[in-house]
Amino acid sequence: MVNGDNIELKLAVQGDSEAFGLLYEKYVGRIYNYIYYRTGNVHDAEDLTERVFIRALKHIRRYNDRGLPFSSWLYRIAHNLVANWHRDNSRRKEVTLDDGLVSIYRGDFPEHELLRSEEQEQLMILVRSLPPDRQELLILKFVEHLSNTEIGSIMGRSEGAIKSLYHRTLLTIREEMGCLKIRNDKE
Repeated sequence: MVNGDNIELKLAVQGDSEAFGLLYEKYVGRIYNYIYYRTGNVHDAEDLTERVFIRALKHIRRYNDRGLPFSSWLYRIAHNLVANWHRDNSRRKEVTLDDGLVSIYRGDFPEHELLRSEEQEQLMILVRSLPPDRQELLILKFVEHLSNTEIGSIMGRSEGAIKSLYHRTLLTIREEMGCLKIRNDKE
């Protein structure tokens, strides 16, 4: 078992509900944030987070350590539930990311803050226009700070596929931001 969850995870796998409760307390906030960013809705995020932990509790005895953190297993459950939620709702929700995702300018001058705010807003619009898998990748990478291996486990892809998707996503964002800058400069 990887990381500091060893004892709690071993006990939870053996059926210890208190140990599972400790794991719940440790991860509920992170899983909720992930789901919220994917759904954009507090109520749905709360409902889906509850379902993640109910499903985890139901299947904890069958948990198989594959050398990844326990959180990867929880994110994978969350990923599957969110995918089902999107399919069931037959609509594509926008993903809202932190304003702190990217810091473009730093400085104490009001014009720097205004430029930073405008560029962050443009970046958020651009990110929301990306396909869901690319939005998910950016959330897991920049909001949750997960490794490529963990992201691959959650998204059901190899580490190499994640690196490739990440590279293509960054190129797309860079290209689109460049086009926005050119358009803004002409105005």
